[in-house]
Amino acid sequence: MLQVINFSKKYAKNKNYSAKNINFSVPTGKIVGLVGSNGAGKTTIIKSIIGVLPFSEGTIKVGGFDIAKQPDKAKRLIGYVPDDHTVYDKLTGREYINYIGSLYGATKEQKRYAADGLAKPFDIAYALDFQIAGYSHGMKQKICILGALVHNPKLWVLDEPMVGLDHQTMRSLCEFIRSYADGEHSVLFSSHNLDVVRKICDQVIFIRKGELVNIVDLAEEKDFDLDQYYMEVNEVEDHA
Repeated sequence: MLQVINFSKKYAKNKNYSAKNINFSVPTGKIVGLVGSNGAGKTTIIKSIIGVLPFSEGTIKVGGFDIAKQPDKAKRLIGYVPDDHTVYDKLTGREYINYIGSLYGATKEQKRYAADGLAKPFDIAYALDFQIAGYSHGMKQKICILGALVHNPKLWVLDEPMVGLDHQTMRSLCEFIRSYADGEHSVLFSSHNLDVVRKICDQVIFIRKGELVNIVDLAEEKDFDLDQYYMEVNEVEDHA
């Protein structure tokens, strides 16, 4: 579903690459974790995948559509949950879901399902008709999740989605992510929470200083010590 091919990104007036020669894929039905320390390049990669950041080196395809050459078709296949829960505070939760759904061409049935179906497991149904300005951090994160899912995207991209969520909601979200991928969707999941990564991801991509260090198949390497390897990668970075 997602192919990142020889992708590199350098910001203006910056000598160094924020991401350099990145290659990986996210097959249908799989959850792939993107792991690295702060400043490793994860957000640069994610924002390029969703079409927010322009780039001139490499290719990114979503469902076979080139994000640079066919952005409209590629973006309609993507649902994105940012790390800063960007929302429109003056809308109600229901209005926000409907608005995002309209942008992606969601049907009335899809909008209704997001509001009346998906809101229940995330325990936010009671607040859908309240103005978002009065939401807590965690509630804003939940409404972002519903907005990202309203059009039933083939590729779901989550950047630190657990921030601000209570334990029960984190459990519900983990279970939902797994079931969503199993329903012939793909998930790219960036997080510093290695326990969550270990629990739900099929593969883990390790990024350091904008470069891909390793891709580990957790399904095959069941005894892989994720914590120890992460520390080793960061030790290399600290002494580089």
